Amino acid sequence: MSGAFPQGLPRLESAGLDGWVVRLFDAIDEGNMPWLTALVRECEVTFGDRLVDLVPSYTTLLVIFDPLRLSPGEARRWLLEILERLQPDEATADAPVKVLPVWYDASVGPELSRLAELAGMSLEEVVACHSERSYRVFALGFAPGFAFMGSVDARIEAPRLDTPRRRVPAGSVAVAGRQTSAYPAVTPGGWNLIGRTPAVLFDRDREGFSLLRVGDRVRFVPIDRAEFERQGGDTRPMEEET
Repeated sequence: MSGAFPQGLPRLESAGLDGWVVRLFDAIDEGNMPWLTALVRECEVTFGDRLVDLVPSYTTLLVIFDPLRLSPGEARRWLLEILERLQPDEATADAPVKVLPVWYDASVGPELSRLAELAGMSLEEVVACHSERSYRVFALGFAPGFAFMGSVDARIEAPRLDTPRRRVPAGSVAVAGRQTSAYPAVTPGGWNLIGRTPAVLFDRDREGFSLLRVGDRVRFVPIDRAEFERQGGDTRPMEEET
């Protein structure tokens, strides 16, 4: 198992009296996901009801346990035993693709033209570039249901805005660096907006709440305004949302 990781990894890092960070990798890569999802599964089985939360990211897993029922030393020993037997979750690589319909339009994606200018591409080429590949959900965070996905084609890579917006509409599809995502609710945000999805990304009445989960593969599929409206999308331009 150790040969699958960079030198010096995996490594356990203390996160206080009730947590450990398991660092598996030192770089973002889709190949990390089978190992991370396997680690999540093994922790759920081993820790059982002594587990409080698991927070996966691109390269690490934060394991939070009940300190009244498990000491940090015991938790560390369990994690070392898990790492010794850990094998990648091959099913992750073959996970079904979840589809997010997107209306790519400058009225709801004001940075669509910015990405085109930076890349020396037409708007249609940027849309094709963003929608032609599937993306892996590496982590959830920032806001409930916000999925950090990657990696976008290097041609449409773009830095965050210098000044974040105070209000980004729910469903806004965006790019920042090599990452892409869709905002599940109205929040502040500094990513480059290129379109909007009518999909409900976070619903408290849905099992698990979030439509997307770590390890999922996601594909953005272009739709026109009529289909966007038919699916319940909000067509109000960004100018009316700020």
